[in-house]
Amino acid sequence: MSKRIVIALGGNALGNNLPEQMVAVKITARAIADLIQAGHEVVIAHGNGPQVGMIQNAMTELTRSDPEKYIPCPLSVCVAMSQGYIGYDLQNALREELLDRGMDKGVATVLTQVEVDPHDPAFTHPTKPIGAFMSETEARRLVKERGYEVVEDAGRGWRRVVASPRPVGVVELDTIRALADSDHVVVACGGGGIPVFRTQGHHLKGAAAVIDKDFAACVLARQLEADVLIILTAVEKVAVDFGKPSQKWLDRLTPAQAREYMAQGQFAPGSMLPKVQAAVEFVESAPGRQALITLLEKAGEGIEGKTGTLISR
Repeated sequence: MSKRIVIALGGNALGNNLPEQMVAVKITARAIADLIQAGHEVVIAHGNGPQVGMIQNAMTELTRSDPEKYIPCPLSVCVAMSQGYIGYDLQNALREELLDRGMDKGVATVLTQVEVDPHDPAFTHPTKPIGAFMSETEARRLVKERGYEVVEDAGRGWRRVVASPRPVGVVELDTIRALADSDHVVVACGGGGIPVFRTQGHHLKGAAAVIDKDFAACVLARQLEADVLIILTAVEKVAVDFGKPSQKWLDRLTPAQAREYMAQGQFAPGSMLPKVQAAVEFVESAPGRQALITLLEKAGEGIEGKTGTLISR
């Protein structure tokens, strides 16, 4: 049966730099095209960790070289830049792969803003390191001049840290839905979306933050009334007691079982934990919804129930 699927692509599906990305998106496109060829509607969200870091570093170097000429770009603008160039490569690779299979289907990237709550506690406790490593002197200067939050990062130098608030809603939802309803493949919520919050009137202000792409994909999937959320990662299945002699791979999970494992600390923060949390939140949002966590190349088999970890009621 045809399903509406939202896919959350991890950084491993996009490479760490431009040459790697050119190769990676072709492999990614083949796996996604398999799902489309099987008759499913697909909307793609993706991460941007390496890419937005590269953009931030480039902006920092320009500002260092000529501070009177170059003004630092806000982080929200850097996220928008990363959406553009990742989307450019991804939509072209997908379009080419689909045409090679005889499917003349539109593929479009939507520059996507995702609303966050300005009162989210994450803004008072920024934890997400971004950008280049700095000396302590430079870090202290940026704290004084720009109000940055900084931390010493494992003896490697100092880095800026920003908030990672929970997404509230997708601003361009109607556009994404219209494209999906008209049989387009849509790339949206890149890098978790451009974080914005509402100010006076109808103005949306960019936030100095990054949104976890799995939570953004969850919100997008809920609001699009998708049937399945696929969260792609570096392992074929979720495991408990990971890396221990007692390690156990999980084929299926109910939300209650997943919450029990989370309470036990089975899933690493910043790694598997947000994926399981996002999956559970999606499944619990409406009857009949399912989430799958698996490898990119196993996504098709996972939808058929042959592999991966399926979270469902």
